[in-house]
Amino acid sequence: MHHSRLACVVIDSRTDDLDGEAEFWSAVLGWPASTPGGSDRYRDIDGPDDQPKVLVQKVEHESRVHLDIETDDIEAEVKRLEALGAKRIGLVKSWCVMEAPSGQRFCVVKPQRKDFPAGANQWP
Repeated sequence: MHHSRLACVVIDSRTDDLDGEAEFWSAVLGWPASTPGGSDRYRDIDGPDDQPKVLVQKVEHESRVHLDIETDDIEAEVKRLEALGAKRIGLVKSWCVMEAPSGQRFCVVKPQRKDFPAGANQWP
């Protein structure tokens, strides 16, 4: 048995001004931006703890938005998603990049939010 839920909305930005992108999304959402661990690739948009995280990520590919699904068992969740028609693209560090049947990319990640697994689905 494992748990999973939406963890994060990731705003992939092909940009040379990550701070500017973070400031834009901070103003859009009305939440402050911060830099996690001094990262040069990521900026957090710090919303309420009961909301999914929002992350601005500097990327080389075209700008897009993708979802992160958090789980306490990545392999079990990946297999569950494959049974639904998703395709495993590959492992990156500690997460798995997946593709929905219609081509949208998303990631399966370790728990990200402090209150996990509250509100998560439980799967056999």
